[in-house]
Formats: sequence, structure tokens, C-alpha cells
Amino acid sequence: MTPTLPRRSAEEQARLETTLRDVFEHKLCFNELLDFKVESLDPAAAQISFAMRPDLIGHFLHGRLHGGVIATALDTVGGLVVTVAIAEKFNSETTEQVGHRFGRIGTIDLRTDYLHQGIGKKFTATGRISRLGGRIASVQMTLENETGLLIATGGASYVVS
Repeated sequence: MTPTLPRRSAEEQARLETTLRDVFEHKLCFNELLDFKVESLDPAAAQISFAMRPDLIGHFLHGRLHGGVIATALDTVGGLVVTVAIAEKFNSETTEQVGHRFGRIGTIDLRTDYLHQGIGKKFTATGRISRLGGRIASVQMTLENETGLLIATGGASYVVS
């Protein structure tokens, strides 16, 4: 039987969450360019959001969100939920230790299904872990607009070791 390690302190958890928000909103420069905001660090359903802007339009006649932005939002929330799930799995580790693990995460495969036109004022992407293995994580993602309309779904695999 393996001994259980003590869970990180509330202060360390808060530091970890602040660091994760900073990484996903500012240190990943493309996320900052798209103005992604971390809405939830819930390991069961992490979320990011962003507002529609003219420079995110992919179809100029209809003002629809560009498909590449949709795929990027799904991939980003997938990476976020994997990071949060790993931080939860290794919940005795410090922010620095989790940060080291984050450096090994990478997208292996990403599928995006575009279900409705990307029309809206605000979009929220949610990621849910399907499986977190020792080497590979599988994630399901959704993107909705502010009315709750499902714009796109996605599935992805990430290397975690």
C-alpha cells in the first residue's frame, strides 16, 4: 500500500491557481492575443471565455467567428483541463512541480465538429477529462455562445509525460 501524501495547503492551491490563470491568459501569447480568460479551474469542467471582436471574424458578410479561433479555444480549454486534472492528481505537489509537469503537455490529436455558425457576443469553452492516463489524456470539449447555443464540440488527446 502506498502512503498518501498530504494535500497542498490552501495558500499553495491559491498560488497554483493564480499561476495557471497567468500562464493561460498571458504567458501563452496566442491566448493573450485572443484575450482568453480563465473562468473555471474546476478539474471536472474547466472553462475559458472570450468576447467576439471584429478581428476574430472569419466570414466578413455574416460576422461569424473564424473556425481557427473555435478550434484554438477548444484546444486551449483541453490543455487547461488536462493541466488542472494533473494538478489534482498530484495534489501534494507545489506550484513549481506542477509547472514542470505542464511543460510536458502537448496536443497529439484534435478533432473539431462545427455545429452552428459562430455568432454571438461572448463564447465559453468547457473541457472535461474522459481519461487521464500515465502518458495520454483524452478530453471532450464544447464551445457555446452567451445564449447557450452549442457552436462546436471537440475531442482531443494530449501527451502528459
